[in-house]
Amino acid sequence: MTVKIKVYSDYVCPFCFLAEQPLEEAVKGKDVEVEWMPFELRPAPNPTLRPEENYLQTTWAQSVYPLAKSMGIDIVLPDVSPQPHTHLAFEGFQYAKENGKATPYNERMLRAFFQEGIDIGNIDELTRLAGEVGLDEKEYREALESRKYKEAHQQALKQAYEEANVTAVPTFVIGETSLAGIYPKEKIEQVIEEELKKQKPKVLFEGMACGPDGFC
Repeated sequence: MTVKIKVYSDYVCPFCFLAEQPLEEAVKGKDVEVEWMPFELRPAPNPTLRPEENYLQTTWAQSVYPLAKSMGIDIVLPDVSPQPHTHLAFEGFQYAKENGKATPYNERMLRAFFQEGIDIGNIDELTRLAGEVGLDEKEYREALESRKYKEAHQQALKQAYEEANVTAVPTFVIGETSLAGIYPKEKIEQVIEEELKKQKPKVLFEGMACGPDGFC
């Protein structure tokens, strides 16, 4: 029995980046299938945040940096201003998913933004990063410039907003259980075990039994 885990995240959400580590530790050695799902916190044309303004400075000082330190994860507030919209990176994700690189692509985008301060709204940068995870740079760039995966991305967002009713990221849908926010690996492991138990066949009879033909 396999437990399916859907992870809804946005590439400009620091908590999505921090949540990767406990998830990775929790699923290690378990029969699970992890699927990354796009979610845009501030889809265009909504304005994005500026790192030099008070909101991000305060949030990072009070929440992000202390949490990252306690988890032993290096993270920096990117100085890209304003922060990039993520639709192009996510359209690239659809290409990566189609080519069997969804997980390494997702991890690379998060690390690029939150550890290297790379502008992941820039096609040149996105193409370079895609090449680093083994994707064809020419095909990738063409896909972004032609907006080949625009509809696929919009359908993924519709699923998140309307069907899964996701309102915040990161959100983990583990089997039938939804967890919003960062959780320690122990909590994620607990939910996985509970979902595995739900999938086990129920024992209808105990003890000795015979088949329908009457013979044991």
